[in-house]
Amino acid sequence: MSLRIYNTLSRALEAFVPLQSGHVRMYVCGMTVYDLCHLGHARSMVAFDVVQRWLRASGYQVTYVRNITDIDDKIIQRAVQNGETVRGLTDRMIAALHEDADALGIERPTHEPRATDYVPQMLSMIGHLQDKGLAYQAPGGDMLFAVRQFAGYGKLSGKSLDELNAGERVAVQDGKRDPLDFVLWKSAKAEEPAEVKWNSPFGAGRPGWHIECSAMGCALLGESFDIHGGGADLAFPHHENEIAQSEGATGQPFARTWMHNGFINVDNEKMSKSLGNFFTIRDVLKAYEPEVVRFFVVRSHYRSPLNYSNVHLDDARGALKRLYTALTMVEPQEQAIDWSNPYAARFKAAMDEDFGTPEAVAVLFELAAEVNRSKSAQLAGLLKALGACLGLLQADPQAFLQAGAAGVDAAAIEVQIAARAAAKAAKDWAEADRIRNVLLAQGIVLKDSASGTTWEAAQ
Repeated sequence: MSLRIYNTLSRALEAFVPLQSGHVRMYVCGMTVYDLCHLGHARSMVAFDVVQRWLRASGYQVTYVRNITDIDDKIIQRAVQNGETVRGLTDRMIAALHEDADALGIERPTHEPRATDYVPQMLSMIGHLQDKGLAYQAPGGDMLFAVRQFAGYGKLSGKSLDELNAGERVAVQDGKRDPLDFVLWKSAKAEEPAEVKWNSPFGAGRPGWHIECSAMGCALLGESFDIHGGGADLAFPHHENEIAQSEGATGQPFARTWMHNGFINVDNEKMSKSLGNFFTIRDVLKAYEPEVVRFFVVRSHYRSPLNYSNVHLDDARGALKRLYTALTMVEPQEQAIDWSNPYAARFKAAMDEDFGTPEAVAVLFELAAEVNRSKSAQLAGLLKALGACLGLLQADPQAFLQAGAAGVDAAAIEVQIAARAAAKAAKDWAEADRIRNVLLAQGIVLKDSASGTTWEAAQ
């Protein structure tokens, strides 16, 4: 079976055929670097890291671009608040981004362009749009995209201009011809630092957010490329606007396939600073091993909502330990994957169906069970090799298991023991067993006696 990908643009699963045989060109919207990366960023980075890993495992050459937005209103405001330069802030946040991504086992993209390095390309594209009657300069100096002049606007979101305008509550201001018109070039403000002002044919200023990705994508991948990805929250307006300005300027289809990863919730509520349930990657890595966090993300399908909670992370830790335990049964035999092997074939079928990681992970557990039974070095090697396609199971198994035991939180264990005691008192035996199994998966053995329950780390 050949690879099929769900295309947001067509709202259907499509057979994937790259524009250039054997070579996939993929652009994914990266971070706006005014603060540390959060769980939503982790979800997107891991999801598309798995995509590019699988494309390579399938024999494709991959040119992967993940941009960095290093000029933006929030960046300017944060730099002013901190009393530092914009460049100083963005350099610091990019270094932190790399530390977080490296910890999660995310491979560096082929290109990681900074928006500020592509201002000439942005100005050129805006000029083409103006020449074609798709851009105009408002009285305040901003260059705006004339949405109603682009016939295909709304094809990604699936909404007509009238539907989109019906939901538009922002009054037309600053000379906009239509509330949906969006900024391509922001005129300079007197109070803004000089470092965020560029000279242009449209006056001093800086680029709008949407034009940045269009210019970087075209510059590094060409006017048309294979895959454009990002979080579901970017589909409208960001990606819709990218399509309009890119195709309006070049006359060519921008990206053939549009992929969007699902939202992340915290205890079934949308992650938000205002709700007090906002977590940076670094917050989470204080309590959980990086590969546990990666596994937690990978075992859910990239398009599905992902619910973050300590219970789910604990379960992910226990499950990952079971896979690593299988690799301690026998020394894995290093090998190239034989895709005719029944386990490998099922793994491939799962991944070829829109990167079906839940089903692929299920195959890993089936294979781990067989390794435990047979003590086959060859099957252990296959388990490790298939895990590598997901960025998993590449650490030393004993070291991973021991590291988990070394990081025991005694207070947290006592809380779990108390919860188990309450479950037993309520005759909720299933919950009591679940808690015992979660702790056992973490390397914690419970011992019940007449005087109560004690625990110890498994040897």
